Amino acid sequence: MKVRQYHAFILTFLITIPSTLLGAESKPPYDGSWQALQKMPVPAWFDDGKIGIFIHWGPYSVIGYRKGGRGYAEHVPKMIYEDPKHYYPYLKKRWGKTPPEFGYKDIIPEFKAEKWDPDAWASLFKEVGAHYVVMTAEHHDGWANWDSDLTPWNAVDKGPKRDLVGDLGKALKQQGLKYAPSYHRERHQSFFAQQKYKVDAQPREDIAKEIKHSPEAASLYGPFGTSKAYVDDYVARWKEIQTKYQPDFLWIDDIPIWTRDGNQVLQGKAKPEVQYFYDQCRTMITDFMNDGAARGAEVYVNNKGANRNWPDGVGCLEKDNLKLKVIGPKWQSCTTFGTSFGYLENDKYKTVESIIHEMVEVISRNGNFLVNIGPKADGTIPKPQLDRLHAMGKWLKTNGPAIYGSRYWKLSEQKNEHLVFTTRGTKLYAIKLNEPKAAFTITGTSGWKAEQVKGVRLLGSEAQVQWNMTANGLRITPPTKLGDSQYAWSFEIETTEEQHQPNVIVRDASKALKGTKDVDLEGHDKGGSKKGNDKKRR
Repeated sequence: MKVRQYHAFILTFLITIPSTLLGAESKPPYDGSWQALQKMPVPAWFDDGKIGIFIHWGPYSVIGYRKGGRGYAEHVPKMIYEDPKHYYPYLKKRWGKTPPEFGYKDIIPEFKAEKWDPDAWASLFKEVGAHYVVMTAEHHDGWANWDSDLTPWNAVDKGPKRDLVGDLGKALKQQGLKYAPSYHRERHQSFFAQQKYKVDAQPREDIAKEIKHSPEAASLYGPFGTSKAYVDDYVARWKEIQTKYQPDFLWIDDIPIWTRDGNQVLQGKAKPEVQYFYDQCRTMITDFMNDGAARGAEVYVNNKGANRNWPDGVGCLEKDNLKLKVIGPKWQSCTTFGTSFGYLENDKYKTVESIIHEMVEVISRNGNFLVNIGPKADGTIPKPQLDRLHAMGKWLKTNGPAIYGSRYWKLSEQKNEHLVFTTRGTKLYAIKLNEPKAAFTITGTSGWKAEQVKGVRLLGSEAQVQWNMTANGLRITPPTKLGDSQYAWSFEIETTEEQHQPNVIVRDASKALKGTKDVDLEGHDKGGSKKGNDKKRR
């Protein structure tokens, strides 16, 4: 038996051993039910840390291109075969061949990560104010960025020839950052198929020809369709990640099959294969949470999508570029600097100001800001993304007290003065989103007495801030010298009372998500409210 096969055998064996035989003396906190998982607490590191870095990096980064120049470039591996009239000529011009003689599998050797320095990445993320990092362990394309014994299509055996997930994890741990290798395999079984999100999905014609010419490609492009074997492999891959790297967070993308092809799994309507998938996901999450408890680690999960993957309360709400309009139950926005998550050459990027504003608005409404970078195939981060990371970090160094460890106030915003609010203990932070050139009044403090306010200061400025109580609330006169901040200015108001008010949350997730933008699962950049595929999931 080969060494890697032996490791796979041992891993599979350990997965199946009951905890009682392994000497577990105490009863695990989660019994395998959704009801138990709904009681999982929000870890302090997540609730206090606020800022995370998301990383989409894989063989698709070699391509760095998408028709129209906008949208999710990490989806191009399948789009090559969906739109051959456009992409085949592109491949012919760049690589000299097209499918089925040359396909996505043949691009993988160019994913070398030859300039990658995980220690430099970890230092950068710490410097710019992130408290946790989520890097793609496997996207929908079937490529594993870790040292996997379960697939030959992994970063140690091919491409970079190194353990990307493991090496980054070690570097992050040295910086004291939390880590989550993200897992997107839930859509792989139809990613290269004739029809997406079908239980009995079948490969596209040129994919089938590629596999016939190169049988090893079957384990990259396939399996096709939702079957027990696919689900068991799905769980085993995550278990391998969990066992080898002990992540702090189980990040899973939204799972369209729950509400496609005649399924409505959360309402109890599902084909047998889909129900098995759903049940195994519950078991997988339970095992992850119990494993964290056994290690003494505070771990957490996400609940992705407009239609959530799991019952509400199981992890934080999440959508791409999510902007709740209300203070919601704990949530997270995985946010792009541009239009793509994966590397896209000449992407259209948001302004630094809009990124800072989005960040503080998310945090004021009980959200976390998970901002994405899409490195190039060689492991370098594009300059526009680096510039925005450094600008974010500079702002956070000045305004961090209004962000880290903060909680929401009774109001998240005051539109007429372009203010958003956070709190920390007896401190209220009024963050002004336009340059504070004139006096302004916080109407949410109407009824306060002067003795309730101990003082007001502007973060990043030594200048004195004038203030007084009026019938309409606390009136602040900004100093002429605004100090070190740019894009948004944080006024720290020291009071005599606790300012956090936990009873103002819109606890119903459906109500909290109402009015937020649809997410197109294919990453089309149409601007405004996106229609189409995700609409069917609502």
